[in-house]
Amino acid sequence: MTEPTSPLQIGDYRRYWLARFLAVFATMSMVVLLGYQTYEVARADYAMSLAEASFYLGLLGLAQFVPLFVLTPVAGLAADRFDRRHVAAFANGIDALVAVLLTVMTWTDTLNLPILFALAAAHGTARVFVGPSMSAIAPNIVPSALLPRAIALSSIAWQAASVAGPAVGGLIFASAGWLPHAISALMLLAGTILILSIRPIKARHESPTLKPVRQIIEGMIYVWRERFLLGCITLDLFAVLLAGATALLPVFARDILFVGPDGLGLMRAAPALGAALVALWLSFHPIERSVGVKMLLAVGAFGALTIAFAFSRSFALSVAILAAMGAVDMVSVFIRSSLVQLFTPDDKRGRVSAISGLAISASNELGEMQSGLAAALLGATGAVVFGGAGAIVVTLIWAWYFPELRHASSFEPQALKREVST
Repeated sequence: MTEPTSPLQIGDYRRYWLARFLAVFATMSMVVLLGYQTYEVARADYAMSLAEASFYLGLLGLAQFVPLFVLTPVAGLAADRFDRRHVAAFANGIDALVAVLLTVMTWTDTLNLPILFALAAAHGTARVFVGPSMSAIAPNIVPSALLPRAIALSSIAWQAASVAGPAVGGLIFASAGWLPHAISALMLLAGTILILSIRPIKARHESPTLKPVRQIIEGMIYVWRERFLLGCITLDLFAVLLAGATALLPVFARDILFVGPDGLGLMRAAPALGAALVALWLSFHPIERSVGVKMLLAVGAFGALTIAFAFSRSFALSVAILAAMGAVDMVSVFIRSSLVQLFTPDDKRGRVSAISGLAISASNELGEMQSGLAAALLGATGAVVFGGAGAIVVTLIWAWYFPELRHASSFEPQALKREVST
């Protein structure tokens, strides 16, 4: 039997890829519409002002982040102690239930703010479990030599679904508010079936007798002591936390570029489109040499492009810059995800993936809060410039303080461990 030369030649990986696409498509559609419905209910049913309703949108994001923050150690442990397919299927089941409830309550016009916040928290709970379990499945079903390519293909699924899910869901919602949620429920169910059709996966434990709390602490200590992993994870955390301009795109669309909601939609889609195109390229032409240096350069380029976006007053140029930001961010994500998965022992992959996922989520949600606060003090343009410059400074500091990142020259696991230890 010949060895596969592409992850798509592996049946389990094809099912994994399709399950990921369906789940992301469904949840992105559901979450965007959940925010829209929350805003609409606050304005129409509670007679809130624009500012008050907008504040509730911020609280909705917090409702999704709190379960993620609290349950991340438990989710990582679950992915390391149990069959990872079952953990991912359980998380998909929670999201499917959320979608069903949204379908029924939209159909019967019984939604209110407490219910919407409860559903947002339930989605946050599902999200915290699906991340580490799905991330840890990929290294178990493809050879390590194909893992970087598998991660690039998985990113294509994520990015394509992130663009298509909200767009398709929004179009359907305009004609029948309950229908996109019903479609999301069916897609999540199909994704669950696909996940369970993958061969059984359970992590190999070096210390099966450790108690759960001890294992959680062990995972955190492992990341803290392994400077290479700590550098990879925290680089993304602080760079994106500072340079996230997404939260301020409505300001640029309405009051700086004067393109309105239609232009905002294109601006929101541009980074995902750029990322998807680069992910497609990387799936056929994966980066193989000087991976650590290229990761650092990609993060620095992200900061520089963020500054360029802040000063652009041309809509076409702004969209192009946003697409380029998504492209270089995809390079960073591709390299970092591959390095973290390959450097981490299989018995700890779930917990390390959970910590990495928490860092990414914290950088996104807390980055939005940082952007809003900075905009209040510096204005939208000043806030984005500040964030981009901050990302460049973080990159320079991390390149100096974590030389292990610069020393990583390839994705070959044994060579990687030798390089980062020198």
